[in-house]
Amino acid sequence: MSTYRLRHQKPTPSRSSSSPSLPWISPLRYLKPASPPPSPPPPSGPPAGYRRFRFISHADAVRLITRQSDPQRSLEIFNSAAAQPGFSHNHATYAALLLRLARARLFPAVAAVLRHAASEPCRFHESLLVSLMPFFSRASLPEKTIEAFHLIVPITRSKPSAKALSTCTNLLIESGRFDLAEMLLFDSKTKLQLEPNTCVNNILIKHHCRAGDLVSAFQLLDKMRASKSSLPNLITYSTLIAGLCSKGRLKDAFQLFDEMIDVDHIVPDQLTYNLLIDGFCSHGSVDKAKKIIDFMRGNGCEPNLYNYATLMNGFCKEGRVEEAKQVFDEMQIVGMKIDAVCYTTLISCFCSNGEIDRAVEMVRDMRENGCKADVVTYNVLIEGLCRGGKVGEAMGLLKNLPLEGVRLNVASYRIVMNCLLGSGEVESGVGLLGLMLGRGFVPHYAASNKLLLLLCELERLADATAALFGLAEKGFLPNAVTWTALIESVCRERKLGRAFELLDDLVSRT
Repeated sequence: MSTYRLRHQKPTPSRSSSSPSLPWISPLRYLKPASPPPSPPPPSGPPAGYRRFRFISHADAVRLITRQSDPQRSLEIFNSAAAQPGFSHNHATYAALLLRLARARLFPAVAAVLRHAASEPCRFHESLLVSLMPFFSRASLPEKTIEAFHLIVPITRSKPSAKALSTCTNLLIESGRFDLAEMLLFDSKTKLQLEPNTCVNNILIKHHCRAGDLVSAFQLLDKMRASKSSLPNLITYSTLIAGLCSKGRLKDAFQLFDEMIDVDHIVPDQLTYNLLIDGFCSHGSVDKAKKIIDFMRGNGCEPNLYNYATLMNGFCKEGRVEEAKQVFDEMQIVGMKIDAVCYTTLISCFCSNGEIDRAVEMVRDMRENGCKADVVTYNVLIEGLCRGGKVGEAMGLLKNLPLEGVRLNVASYRIVMNCLLGSGEVESGVGLLGLMLGRGFVPHYAASNKLLLLLCELERLADATAALFGLAEKGFLPNAVTWTALIESVCRERKLGRAFELLDDLVSRT
């Protein structure tokens, strides 16, 4: 039985103290001794201290290989199982090892193991190769993705399925390699007699729509309608409707929607309706989007959370606050569990309209209804408070929310700091800087410089120096204008020695 080892990693010590560390060389290399060792005489009985080890089954091997954090150890287990009398690896054990190597991005090792799998007598399924394709794609190895597809025949000894073809095609297109996707489809059709099915054609239509080539997308739709093996489905039409809406061709999108129902007798779902709702909202036709909601109900398709949320967002973008609130209220009436995104959308709408009190009330409503406000929600509210002249309340939120278990981010503090400096509230700015630094946050670079300049203008040298050192510990270096102002402030107090100390100390800190 051959022994497999890995290459392209540092040598890893063996987990067993009795066995030497294994060098990381290419897997599937046969390690043959120079001359076979002499056969020992047959034992007369079990040696002293003999302990019988449990046989490792295929299920055991899969479990042990999968659990290892070190791929070298996974390979050792794979080899140990193979050394057992009467044991041969199967699809499951090969798949476990290959996925472990792929997750570790040991792709040369993956390729070597696949080469050996092709010579195994056991029966493999194409899922062995299909599951590896996304790893190659994420590693920007599209050629390897195609190689995995072409290995299906020699390893499984059967023709690839339409699912394998669609998976590989989609990964190639998502990685921007439409040239390789076209080559794959041509080879599959000519050499394997694989006709693109509906799924593959939908992937191609998605590519054309993303590229803005709606002409090619609709040409492919015509071919699908004429085909008997790849008829268009709901995904086909939804993709094309989305492509038309993105181009502002709402009339054509609605016409295609009607064709889907009348010609191909395909019933739309909430997602398809939502494409039209979003399309009308995005192009300033919210009233038509609202009619689609009514149309849905009339045709036995109840609007879902996303349909309502899209419509509400459309009203908010047009500043139609009351109508947005009506949609929100309707969602509550029909018994929908409203999420943080919907609440935040309406809170943002209130803030943009200057209705800060209603925004604050909406946050309270979230808590009462068991919907947890996240940092995005609070940042919207904090910004609304600052724009509404309620900076004190925004400061209160910054101080208290983390004590209540809310995790704010650096943007939360920077919003208030920019507002304070914009209105010249230096004292509050210094206090906020201390709070930020204490919690591991720093203002924007421009805001930090502005605060230091304002302190210099007010001749608050002690505060400016303390702020400078606090910022410097976080990696901040003032710009030339701020440097000049700081040194001039020190010199005005006739403390030239202090100026040099300040410079030396700051340089040493950075």
